[in-house]
Amino acid sequence: MQTPDSLIETIEVRLRDAIGNRVDVQNLVALSGGDINRAARVITNHGDYFAKYNSSEFIEMFSAERDALDEIAATGTVRVPQPVATLQSDTCAGLLLEYLPLSNRNPNWSALGERLAQMHSHTADLHGWCRDNTIGATVQINRQTESWSEFWRDSRMTPQLQMAAQNGAPQTLLDAGDELRRKLDQVFASHTPQPSLLHGDLWSGNAGFLEDGTPVIFDPASYFGDSETDLAMSELFGGFEHAFYHAYTSARPADEGYALRKSVYQLYHLLNHFNLFGGMYASRCEQLMRSILRAIRPQI
Repeated sequence: MQTPDSLIETIEVRLRDAIGNRVDVQNLVALSGGDINRAARVITNHGDYFAKYNSSEFIEMFSAERDALDEIAATGTVRVPQPVATLQSDTCAGLLLEYLPLSNRNPNWSALGERLAQMHSHTADLHGWCRDNTIGATVQINRQTESWSEFWRDSRMTPQLQMAAQNGAPQTLLDAGDELRRKLDQVFASHTPQPSLLHGDLWSGNAGFLEDGTPVIFDPASYFGDSETDLAMSELFGGFEHAFYHAYTSARPADEGYALRKSVYQLYHLLNHFNLFGGMYASRCEQLMRSILRAIRPQI
């Protein structure tokens, strides 16, 4: 990992390139909260910025995140931090963003729901994205396809199950996962969603509010796919406030069968947590798989 002094030098060079003036970093204040990357508030003579950084092999992760932030910003819907520059040297890679001071004083959950629904109205012809990116530190395959069932099987479930096997997952989990993977066509039999622009990793840790209540989302793992996947993720780790879901579903009512699909979408993130962190996630994944399979089997 790059030393703070050399990181500061890299930031100063990239800021000079971005704004055309000499910039002096006056302080680098470490921030907590990330499991994968380090983060800091960058205080300069031209205002404050936010930097997230890691070792040099993560450059593609930061490049893809910048592209996702640009794509979301272009919709004019949900506020995201504006990318300023990618950071790269022999030992360091990172992303420099505008600094947005978040506050819990006036959270406007309804606005977040409304604006996410508006973002999801921006669609594409194919599921996937123009490039692969990451979910946490895991490579996320975004091979474009017309079939949502095919995309979810080949670009979401299969890679996670393969990694789980490499990471020592119990055979009972792998067997259940393989059965579910083979039966995904049943889950999506009557569900053919239009590919919507997604955040991709939407939970409470990746959303916040400005002082005036304006909602902000960040740390995206974007692609085009079923809008329900963002909702499912938002419900996985504690969930958002009721006002968010009321506003969202008022604009985009849920399709029949969402409860089952939600479990399938949440399973992807739980498998990824097993592959990143191990521990209790194995049993949680297997329990969810068996619950989904019980729901599917009576339909056979």
